[in-house]
Amino acid sequence: MNNLLSILFYPKKTTSVKSTAAVIYGRLTYNGKRIDFTTSRKIDIKNWNTHSNNAKGNSDESKSINRYLDSIKAKLYNIHDRLIRDNQTISSKIIRDIYFGKGEEERMLMEIFQDHNDQMKKLIGKGYTKGTMQRYEACKNHIENYLLYSYKKKDIPVQEVDHKFITGFDHYLKSQKDCAHNTALKYIVNFKKIIRIAYANQWIDRDPFFHWKGTWKSSEREYLTDMELQKMAEIEFDIPRLDLVRDIFLFCCYTGLAFADVKKLSENDIVIGMNGKKWIKTKRQKTNSMSSIPILEVPEAILEKYSDHPQVKTGKVVLPVLTNQKSNAYLKEIADVCGIKKNLTTHLARHTFATTVTLSKGVPIESVGKMLGHKSLKTTQIYAKVLDEKVAKDMEALEQKMRQQK
Repeated sequence: MNNLLSILFYPKKTTSVKSTAAVIYGRLTYNGKRIDFTTSRKIDIKNWNTHSNNAKGNSDESKSINRYLDSIKAKLYNIHDRLIRDNQTISSKIIRDIYFGKGEEERMLMEIFQDHNDQMKKLIGKGYTKGTMQRYEACKNHIENYLLYSYKKKDIPVQEVDHKFITGFDHYLKSQKDCAHNTALKYIVNFKKIIRIAYANQWIDRDPFFHWKGTWKSSEREYLTDMELQKMAEIEFDIPRLDLVRDIFLFCCYTGLAFADVKKLSENDIVIGMNGKKWIKTKRQKTNSMSSIPILEVPEAILEKYSDHPQVKTGKVVLPVLTNQKSNAYLKEIADVCGIKKNLTTHLARHTFATTVTLSKGVPIESVGKMLGHKSLKTTQIYAKVLDEKVAKDMEALEQKMRQQK
């Protein structure tokens, strides 16, 4: 196994131009990764043999230097052999640190990740949400599986994470876990935070993400058209669970509330606005920003429909919302019944509110952003799609004006 380890010595001149004195440095290379260290010995540069990497001649000084360098090399090889015998993790840094008597234990990647997640759990509701926690837990599980798949290990020193590890993780997520590009990128961004923690604490001496750059792919966000919304609203369901999920979905379509926000919506979140009508004023669970939404006829009718529901009568919520998992499963059934070919999810309702219900009807993007609870207009602009239907109406209006001018 010694062929994996390479040790050589080289002189490094002092800063003085006139001086020929040089400090002798050692270079450890293991599996292509190298690390340098000083031997604290000096030599006149003209007495160094660049081919044999040692001192020239048979002088007492040269013999002393060469004996010293040979002893360093022997000790380094002994450390390397001992690590192999003990089945320990090996790296050039580990070998160097053991030689210099550094007793600091190598920080392990998965231990750092677990510490981060444990700390995050304590801050749920105090800056972090359960959803964020779940994403980091999922990311940690993916890293664990990637280590077993590619490295046949349960954990590695965080120092061993390099650019190859990151790109390999990206490939693993897409090829083995069938993650879409943006989904894989989200996991890598989560992982990047863990590595930055290690870098900030000086557990690693370089940032492996320095040369990594991820780019998001723009994706078409699906939404329902007016005709599809009407079809869903008019259809009658004999199965109560489908009727309930359809109503909650429509409520989100006409309020723009995310699923997590409609699930926690209470009477305290419904107030009378300046215009004398009912408004929803609630803080988004994801960003803690305020959403201000006038209640239209459709959502008001849905609130009235479920006002006598046992869950609502407790006073904690205004709608009996099922879990996100069940809602998404039942929405697939609803789509089949309604003849809608799109992939219905609870979040598609928010897209529908932003496009079909508001922006396409001429509601200013600033107002839409306020209702969606966006902190930045850039976020709202993601939804700012001009629908074909609106383009057709605008062109019809233009055509009519042109006829009148003739």
